[in-house]
This record gives sequence, C-alpha cells and structure tokens, in this order.
Amino acid sequence: MTVKTRFAPSPTGYLHVGGARTALYSWLFAKSQGGEFVLRIEDTDLERNSQEAVDAILEGMKWLGMEWDEGPYFQSKRFDRYNEVIEKLLAEDKAYKCYAPKELLEEIRAEQEANKEMPRYDANHPKIVAANAAAKEGDPCVVRFRNPKQGSVVFDDQIRGRIEISNEQMDDLIIRRTDGAPTYNFVVVVDDWDMGITHVVRGEDHINNTPRQINIYEALGAPVPTFAHCAMILGDDGAKLSKRHGAVSVMQYRDEGYLPNALNNYLVRLGWSHGDQEIFSQEEMIELFSLNAISKSASAFNTEKLLWLNNHYIKTSEPEYVAKHLQWHLDQQNLNVENGPALTEVIKLVGERCNTLIELAEQIRYFYEDFSEFEAGAAKKHLRGVAKQPLELALAKAEALQDWTTDSIKQGVIAAVCEELEIGMGKIGMPLRVAVTGGGQSPSVDAVMELVGKERVIARIKMALEFIAEREANA
Repeated sequence: MTVKTRFAPSPTGYLHVGGARTALYSWLFAKSQGGEFVLRIEDTDLERNSQEAVDAILEGMKWLGMEWDEGPYFQSKRFDRYNEVIEKLLAEDKAYKCYAPKELLEEIRAEQEANKEMPRYDANHPKIVAANAAAKEGDPCVVRFRNPKQGSVVFDDQIRGRIEISNEQMDDLIIRRTDGAPTYNFVVVVDDWDMGITHVVRGEDHINNTPRQINIYEALGAPVPTFAHCAMILGDDGAKLSKRHGAVSVMQYRDEGYLPNALNNYLVRLGWSHGDQEIFSQEEMIELFSLNAISKSASAFNTEKLLWLNNHYIKTSEPEYVAKHLQWHLDQQNLNVENGPALTEVIKLVGERCNTLIELAEQIRYFYEDFSEFEAGAAKKHLRGVAKQPLELALAKAEALQDWTTDSIKQGVIAAVCEELEIGMGKIGMPLRVAVTGGGQSPSVDAVMELVGKERVIARIKMALEFIAEREANA
C-alpha cells in the first residue's frame, strides 16, 4: 500500500503556525514512507473564503519547502461529485431529507434542555415526524446521514491510542444544507476516499468529528484511513496560541527574518522528538520521523528558542541558501548588492553575528553603500586627535598595498602601523573599524577591509581624517 497523506486548510485566513506544523507532520510522514502528499483547499464556506487567503496558504507552503505531489484540489469545484454521492446514499436509505425548520429544532432543543436531557436531533420526535409528513416536494430541506443507533465506533489513533465513541452519542449529521451546500464532515470523507488518502494527520480539535466520519466511510464502503490527532500549541504563557502572542502567520516569520529551515526545525520539535537531538536537517527529519513519536501533550511556543535556532541556521547553512532568502529583505530595505563583494562572502563573514535576516541585511549595508556620517558614539570615542597619526599612516600603507587580501592587510597595514608607531592593536584597529564601517561593531576589520575593497577603504579613511580635523578645529 502506498502511503498518501493530505493537508487540507480552509482559505479563511493565512497559514498559521498550528496548520504549518500539521502540514509538516503530514508531509514528513508521507516522505518517510516513500509516499505522496496531497494539498487540498477546503473552500466550501463560500462566504468566508477569499482568494487572498488561498494565495497566502500556497505562498506559505512553498516558502516552507513543502511541495505537494498532487493538488491543490478545491472542494468548491467538486460539488457535482458530492451531490452524486448524496443521491446514492438517499437511494440506499443511508441518508434522508428532513424538512423540519430551524425554528422547530430550536424549540425542541429548548424543551430538551428544560427537561435536563442531552440536546440532540431525534428523527422520531413527534414534531419532526409531523413536519416531514406535512412537507411538499420542493420545500426547503436538509439531507441527514442516517447514523447507526447501536454499537460503537472504535479507532486506533496513532498518537492517542484506542478511542471508542458510542453511536448513541451521535445524532444524524446534516450532510447537505438547505442552500444545497454539502457540509464539512461529509465532503472530507468523499475527498479522502476519492484521493486515496491512507493517513489523516490533523489537530485534536477534530477528534469528535472522526467517529462521525468513520460511519460515513463505512456507509460508502470506503476504506477508513488511519488517524493521528496532534495536541494544540500553546503560547509562552500557557494559553492557546493566538495573535496576541505575536507572529502566528507563517509568512510573518518570513517578514521578521527567519529562515524556513529554522522554522521547520522548530515546528517539528513542537510535539515530536528523537532522543535529545535538537537540530535536524530536512533529510534527518524525513529519515527519523514517525507518528507514534508525537507527544499527546500540548507544546509551548518559545520565541527565544526559535531565535536561537535561526541564528544557528544563518551561521551553518550554505551561504547560497541564506542569500536566497536574504534577498527578499534586501529588496525591502532597498539595498542593491550588485556593486560590491559577493553576497555569499559577506554572509560568511557577518552571518554568525545575526539572529535574523533583518539584522543581517542591516549589518551588511556598509559593504555596498557609502555613508555620509559616522555613528555618533563610536566616532566620539574612536575618531579623536590621538587616532589621526595611526590613520594617516594606515592610509599611506593601504594606498601602497598591492596584494589586497585579509592577510596582507593584517600584516602590511594594521601590524605595520602598530610596529612603526609602537602602539597596541586597539589604537589603530578601532579607529579603522569606525572609519571603514561607520560604526563600532563589525567582524575582524582586516577581513572587512578586504571585502569593502581598496578604493572604498581609502576614501573612507580620508573621510575619517576630515572628521577628526573638523572636530579639532571646532574644539
């Protein structure tokens, strides 16, 4: 049997973190079993759906790297198929039309609550029987599935173990509304049947739906998939993750400077583990993933942990991968990196200092753009009169240097100035850093100078000397 899983979001909003984790688990299980992953858009709620939400879901899935083998399928394009199956169920007396108006059902519900009975639909209630008997062909009606009245539904959840629900606890589910629209619990069964889905991975909020759906599968003579229901994700404060906890949209994490591999690594560990291992490549996730290793307990989202992971991935990923995702942020900051050093080389040098791609984009600006002023605090501290002579000598040696490499700059400029003037490294290193980068923080200044380039370095040292001269003149 070929394993086939699916992710089936509703396009009523963005792809959120909980949905992304469900999709990841479903995707990983399919890949770990050499199976297939299906993307299905459950858009039967025509009033709440939006194309913008569809686009956001597709964008989020692609950004995370979860490519689908089939789809995306859209439920809104399958109404003919759903109605075909409904008519078959009606013909086999496994479903029936109910003409009882909504007001009557609410009245019966109120009576049940007043009598301390469990509120439920009862096809044999005298008032409902009377309403159906009085109805004429063409009157508004719903179609209800004839749920079994005896026995229980039993299934082995891959995460939670054996679950049993008595059929007495379930009433006759509406499978088509009065407006002709089929309902969620029905269409997902038809979809999973038609698409050959073998395993359904979804949130624990669907556990109550599963027994209802199993009864429909069996009424259709369709194979029942294996189910796995994941626990919810909580915020840092223990409450259910929501907008007030910050970023909950997948693309918001993109906007805030996270790498998709970092977010995937973080999400996979929100409920799944393999020993004490924290860092997983995509290949390791696929190789090691199993449904029965997912925890039954809720997981707490920890932004600091995600930030740590993101820094790890910026430091250790191939520079080409980081550059690919950094480009979006460079565009947002209007930073053109065509006229300057290779972006991958700059990432190698600066990347380990940054927790996010936003920080990385900000910290590499001086490699590609000239600046008109120095950071005030750094200039006040390091571009003083005492730095004039070391900078003048560094300028002369930089102008004379033929081999513009990190080692040559270190020996032929910085070390040579220290030796000639008999000063410590800090007396020239810090003024040079401020002169070349505009600020007081950077990687090793000799490596920075190599990438900034000889022409720009010379121009910036001259600008720093002019700054010192002006400062002395105004003193």
